[in-house]
Amino acid sequence: MTVTEDQRDTTLAARRAMIDSQLRTSGVNEPWILEAMGSLAREDYVPANMRDAAYIDRAIALGDGRMLASPLVHGRFLAEARPTQADKALLIGDDGYLAALLRPLVGSLDVVAPGDAGAIGSGDYTLIMIDGAIEALPDALVDRLAPDGRVVTGQVLRGVTRVATGRKAAGRVALLPLAEIGIPVLPEFAAPKRWSF
Repeated sequence: MTVTEDQRDTTLAARRAMIDSQLRTSGVNEPWILEAMGSLAREDYVPANMRDAAYIDRAIALGDGRMLASPLVHGRFLAEARPTQADKALLIGDDGYLAALLRPLVGSLDVVAPGDAGAIGSGDYTLIMIDGAIEALPDALVDRLAPDGRVVTGQVLRGVTRVATGRKAAGRVALLPLAEIGIPVLPEFAAPKRWSF
């Protein structure tokens, strides 16, 4: 057996362990998510020196302050989003692992870096996914969401990150925090500082 075959077997075993030990045990059991995450090589989306750790159950530093969220975060995001081919989707994040998972599940996908989220042009998106935890959802993103469109993101509340979802109604989106989970925080979405005693 060659080294490359050994490496392939090791990564396939790690991917199976991610499905069985991280996703299934935490309630992510949708067959379409397990199939997508079980077939996508997560190690292709991390720095070369982190390939052996691609399937660990925590975020991985990608460099330049960017992070790849844990597999469970992405599994939960997909489960809450329930993407369909009818969706015109916007992903705020890298055109990396989550984009590769989401792209075949939606009709169209635009990807914008967190720092460029305020400059999004037109578009009535039915799904906006933010790959990280935010303190505040900018009005510019709410404006790009179609009526009854949905948002899936991480949310920072009192220093704790949670998966959160919301739907656009009457021109607004109220995020509903769901499960506490470690999600990399996006500093570009910090809430305005308020004066206090």
